Amino acid sequence: MVGAVQSAGVVVTGAGGGIGAALARRFAAEGARVVVNDLDAAKAKAVADEIGGIAVPGDASLIIEEARDALDGIVDVYCANAGVGSGGSEAADEDVWALAWDVNVMAHVRAAHALLPDWLERGSGRFVSTVSAAGLLTMIGAAPYSVTKHGAYAFAEWLSLTYRHRGVNVHAICPQGVRTDMLAATGSAGDLVLRPTAIDPEDVADALMKGIEENRFLILPHPEVAGYYQARAADPDRWMTNMNHLQQKWETAE
Repeated sequence: MVGAVQSAGVVVTGAGGGIGAALARRFAAEGARVVVNDLDAAKAKAVADEIGGIAVPGDASLIIEEARDALDGIVDVYCANAGVGSGGSEAADEDVWALAWDVNVMAHVRAAHALLPDWLERGSGRFVSTVSAAGLLTMIGAAPYSVTKHGAYAFAEWLSLTYRHRGVNVHAICPQGVRTDMLAATGSAGDLVLRPTAIDPEDVADALMKGIEENRFLILPHPEVAGYYQARAADPDRWMTNMNHLQQKWETAE
């Protein structure tokens, strides 16, 4: 059992399926009290009923007070997991870009704004951001997703360096492909880049629990991403050239 989450009040957004549902199940198995959030009320209720949690459906940006009330006034752990996998290029509709920014970045900002006063007063709190390896690297064929996941990572990093000395722990989960509906929606680009090494959502939950035990900021369910990230930083031009080769391979296959 992970001592840091036993009896904790936990909120998981986007928990009606995929990674979010796996996180909710794992937190419950570790003895936490879990609020299950999803835009789809029926899915949220189904997962909550399964794990003995509490369903609080709706926009992840707007449910902090209701979730806090459901947890007897205290949120110990907030998992900013809800996200949208918007594909497209710079030519994607502005509505697509706006939704990606709102869900993948601003929902995290709003949640932190609502949670931090209490956490800083208590001297404890844990913010878990489901980012993506795309937030460290990039993803071909998905400009809105890649750019906003970079933003999500940057915000998690900023939270950690700003508040860690005041008892706020932050974790950024950055998996590559995970066998979820979002992976299925990535189409041929996902088939080329993500599907060959895709893992199950439960593997992501396992990685998070280990990261919480070790109090690590960056959590990599695909360990090889660390090497890619180092290569990108060490020689950006070589990295871009290799990624462009992957882009060309994808274009040729289309």
